[in-house]
Amino acid sequence: MNIAEFLMHLQARHDEAVGRADELRRQIDDLTGALAETEARLAELATARKVIAELAPTGDGGDLDPPEQATVYQAIVNAFNQHPDQAFRIRELHELLGMPTDDPAMNVTRSRPGRLTRQGFLTQPGRGRYQKRT
Repeated sequence: MNIAEFLMHLQARHDEAVGRADELRRQIDDLTGALAETEARLAELATARKVIAELAPTGDGGDLDPPEQATVYQAIVNAFNQHPDQAFRIRELHELLGMPTDDPAMNVTRSRPGRLTRQGFLTQPGRGRYQKRT
C-alpha cells in the first residue's frame, strides 16, 4: 500500500467516524426530547398523586372525602389532563363528564375545582373558569 492509498484509507475511516458521530448526535437529540417529555409527564403524575393522596383517607378513621367523591376528583383531574389547554366552567365540566347539569348537582361540584386550584393543580383564568396549570 502506497502513501496515497493509505491516505485514502484514513480518509474513508474518518468519513465513517464523522457519519457515526452525526448519527449519535441525532440520537442524543431524540433522547433529550423524549427525556424532557417524560420528565414533564412525571411532574404531572407527581401532582396528580399529591392531589389524590390529599383526598385519600387519613388512616385515623376520618376520610377527607367519601370514596365516591374521591372518584369524582379523579374524573375531574383526568378531564383536565385530557384537555390541558381548555378552560372549563362547572356546567361544561359536568357535560364533559356526563354528570347531571341541574343546579344542585353543580353546586356540589363547585368547591372541587377551587380545592384543586389551591393545591396547585389548576389555575383560574377567569371568574368561574378553571384550567390545568402548565
